[in-house]
Amino acid sequence: MGIELTVLHWIYITFILLIISFMIMRKDTSFICIAGIFLLTFTATHSLSASISSIFNSFIFAITELLPTILVISIIVAMSKVLTVTGINDVMISPFTKLIRTPALAYWTIGLLMMVISWFFWPSPAVALMGAVLLPVALRVGLPALGVAMAMNLFGHGIALSGDFIIQAAPKLTADAAGLSVSEVISASVPLVFIMGIVTVTVAFLLLRRDMKKGKLAIEMNEQLTANKFTDFHEKQSYLLSKASKKWLAFIIPLLFAVDVATMYYLNLQGGDATALVGGTSIFILIMIALLAHKHKGLEETTNYLIEGFQFGFKVFGPVIPIAAFFYLGDVGFIKVIGEYLPKTSQGIVNDLGIALAHLVPLNKEIGAVTLAGVGAITGLDGSGFSGISLAGSIAKLFATAIGAGAATLTALGQIAAIWVGGGTLVPWALIPAAAICGVDPFELARRNLLPVTIGLTVTTIAAMFFI
Repeated sequence: MGIELTVLHWIYITFILLIISFMIMRKDTSFICIAGIFLLTFTATHSLSASISSIFNSFIFAITELLPTILVISIIVAMSKVLTVTGINDVMISPFTKLIRTPALAYWTIGLLMMVISWFFWPSPAVALMGAVLLPVALRVGLPALGVAMAMNLFGHGIALSGDFIIQAAPKLTADAAGLSVSEVISASVPLVFIMGIVTVTVAFLLLRRDMKKGKLAIEMNEQLTANKFTDFHEKQSYLLSKASKKWLAFIIPLLFAVDVATMYYLNLQGGDATALVGGTSIFILIMIALLAHKHKGLEETTNYLIEGFQFGFKVFGPVIPIAAFFYLGDVGFIKVIGEYLPKTSQGIVNDLGIALAHLVPLNKEIGAVTLAGVGAITGLDGSGFSGISLAGSIAKLFATAIGAGAATLTALGQIAAIWVGGGTLVPWALIPAAAICGVDPFELARRNLLPVTIGLTVTTIAAMFFI
């Protein structure tokens, strides 16, 4: 069949299965990935020193690949922190509070606003930006705190994060692993993201409304306490900027990001270029607000905000680095980190496996779609969502090679499944930001999300079969 499978290929497959098994058991996978890197290198080179060095070098390779993503997330979190501290976020969101007059309007307004803000700020910072202002308003019109948490969670950590059209961190990871361009993955993901999103949030709303009518969800009466909790914090910071300054900045900031989106469209900026534009704009906004708000302490405070952002960025991506380091070895990373040890006819470990699989297994698009959705969901069980999407991209490439088509669609499907499960809608420890802001039990929030997300993922997987 023209492809020679070596011990290296079988080691790689074995460790993929081990990584999936550990994720299912909710065990950390960093050790398994490091062991896999070591064993692959030792088998190839028979050198103990090279094998030990390869662990460090593979981390450097992974960090180099991931650095733009880590950097832009860190900067955006730093910027969202200064918006919260100065109270500008309150002013930005306040016009939307006038739209919230019924529980249904509260659910859809909070959800859609969360989705849009999450595209620019990412969901966890967006929850902090929105929750303080909109939670008390939603409670007053009769939407339970659990309903608010569901809306922020499903629209933000679900729809916005699984597509990630603006910051493009997720499609960059999956595209790299699948050997595709970021634009291909984003184009393929657009219909799937919205099918998944519309089905899931609609089912969730119908179930929520049914239970509210039956009286299963009590309306919390502590809205005044909730409002006071956040108001006290912001009142302490109110001296930083005048009301006029907050209003002016609340207008300027969305305008700057709107200009970014227009620039991306007209100049056809995607991937790293689009990320750089958003990141640079965020730095500009951070510095501008810090200098205006903190006056003579502005320079020091700018650095403090950046430090907080980087702490968040590396905390989130820390678990991703060892996993990405291992999966990059399935493609170009092998030669760059370990060297020329694969057969001369090899096209990279993952490509070789895909070609071999095409000759051994009668794969079709239906089996491919179901498998990718399953792999994505399983890899999301670690609660990151991002740690498994490199695996989803690698397997999508392998399956697409075997089927002969559908690489971008399969990659997008795996990305969507991984992030919906692990990015913060089903795994309880990933739900903490929304649950904490709304004062609800993350396990209860996960239980409420389970049926809508399962139905959404089933419909999306069936839809993906027609796009392959």
